[in-house]
Amino acid sequence: MEQYVQAGVAAGLERIVFLEHLETGINTAFRSWLTDADFDVFFAEGNRLKKRYEGRIEIGLGAEVGYNPDCPQRILERIGEREWDRLGLSYHFITIPGHDEHVNMLSRNRQNLALIDAYGDRRLLTRYFDTLIEAVQAIPAHTLCHLDAGLRHQPNLYLEDSHYGQIEILLRQVKRAGMTLEINTSGYAYRGEPFPRPQVITAAENMGLGFSAASDAHSPEEVGRFFDRIPGLLRQP
Repeated sequence: MEQYVQAGVAAGLERIVFLEHLETGINTAFRSWLTDADFDVFFAEGNRLKKRYEGRIEIGLGAEVGYNPDCPQRILERIGEREWDRLGLSYHFITIPGHDEHVNMLSRNRQNLALIDAYGDRRLLTRYFDTLIEAVQAIPAHTLCHLDAGLRHQPNLYLEDSHYGQIEILLRQVKRAGMTLEINTSGYAYRGEPFPRPQVITAAENMGLGFSAASDAHSPEEVGRFFDRIPGLLRQP
C-alpha cells in the first residue's frame, strides 16, 4: 500500500483512495477480493500510512462493493460493520444457467469468455445494466464504478440502442441516489477511451451528475494514469 501512496505523491495527487474489492456470496474457484481478515490488515496499514503521510497526501480507505442480487441485505450488513471513507459500487459476477460457479464478466479467463459467448454477450450485457439499476437503488455508495466496463473482454461487443436506454435510466438513478459517476481512466489502456465512454460522460454531465476520477491501479505504476485526459472530457472540468 505504501508504494501506491508514494506513487500518488510522485504524481502530484492531493488525495488517494484505496477501493479494495468486497464481494458477498460469490461462488468461484478464484477469489479476487479481500476477506474480512484481509480488511483488518488493510485498515491497520492504511491508518498507519494516514499518520505517516499526513500533510503530504490525504489517504482514504474504502471498498469497491460488488453487487450480488441474491443477497443485498447481507451486503448492507457487511458495509455497516466498518467506517469507510468511500464506497464504490460495481457488479462483476453473474450466474449462467447450467454452470455451478459465478462467472466474472470482467475477466480475461478463457473459460469465462466461452461461457459468456455461449449464453449471448449482448443478452448478458442487458442483464448487467438491469442489475446495476437495481444495485444503485439497493446499496448506498458514493460513486458508481466503471459503468460500461461489463464484458469488456468480449470481442466485437458494442452497445445497442436498448443499452443506451438502460444507461439513461441508470444515470437518473445515480443522480437520485446522490452518487457520483466514476470516470475510470483504465479504459484508455483497454479500448482507447475511459469507462464510461465519452458519450455517456456527456449525458451524465447534461443531467448534472458529479464525477470521481479513478485510475483503477492494480500496480503502483498505474496510479493516476491518464488523469491528464479527464479535463478534455468535460465542458466544465
